[in-house]
Amino acid sequence: MGKELDINKTLRKIDLECWNRKQHFNHFNSLADPYFSVTIPFDVSKAYKKSKDTKVSFFAIYLHECMKAINAVENFKYRIIDNEVFEYEVINASTTLLRDDKTFGFSFINFSEQFDTFNINFINEKNRINESSELYPPVNGLDCIHCSALPWFRFSSQKEPFSGTKDSVPKFAFSKTYNEGGKLLMNVAISVSHALVDGYHVGQFAEIFQENLNRP
Repeated sequence: MGKELDINKTLRKIDLECWNRKQHFNHFNSLADPYFSVTIPFDVSKAYKKSKDTKVSFFAIYLHECMKAINAVENFKYRIIDNEVFEYEVINASTTLLRDDKTFGFSFINFSEQFDTFNINFINEKNRINESSELYPPVNGLDCIHCSALPWFRFSSQKEPFSGTKDSVPKFAFSKTYNEGGKLLMNVAISVSHALVDGYHVGQFAEIFQENLNRP
C-alpha cells in the first residue's frame, strides 16, 4: 500500500520536543520491529441484526462503526513521515475487497460519519474493484487503516505481511462470526506501531467500537 505524503490532506505536525510520548516514540521507533498486536472479541449481535433487517452489507455496517471509533481516538490518526509525527484530520478505510473470481483488490473508502454516505463510497469501491484487475486503488495514502475481512474461519491471533519497511498505518483483520453465551461474536486482530499507540489507546478504541456496535 502506498506511503506517499499527500500535501492536499489536512495534517497537524506533532512537536516532538513538547510531546509527552517523546521518549516512548524515540525508543520504539528505533526498533526493527516496533509493532504490537492483540486480538479482541466483539459482540456484533445488534450489527448483524441491523444488517438482516435493513438488507445492508454486514461488513459495511461494522466497518463504519470501526472507522467511527478509529477517528475518535487521536493516536490512531498519527502517522510517521520522515521520522516526524503528523496527525491526519480524517482517517479512511483501505480494505481488501473480494472479486467474483475470488481474487481481491485494495480499496480506499472515504470516511463519513453518515452511514448512507459511507455505504455509497463502499459500494462504489466494491464495484470498481469487481470491474477491474488492478490490485491498487487510484487514490492512496497514509490517511487510512489497512484491514481485511476473513469470514471463512475464526482465528484467535493473526499476523500481517511485513514489507521490511517500517509502516505506521494500523492493521485490522475481522474473523468469522461465532456464537458464544447467547451472543454473536467476532474476533478483531489489531496491529499498531508502539511508537504511536499504546495499550491504553487500543483499549479506548475497543470501548468505543463496542459501544457503537451496541446501538440498535
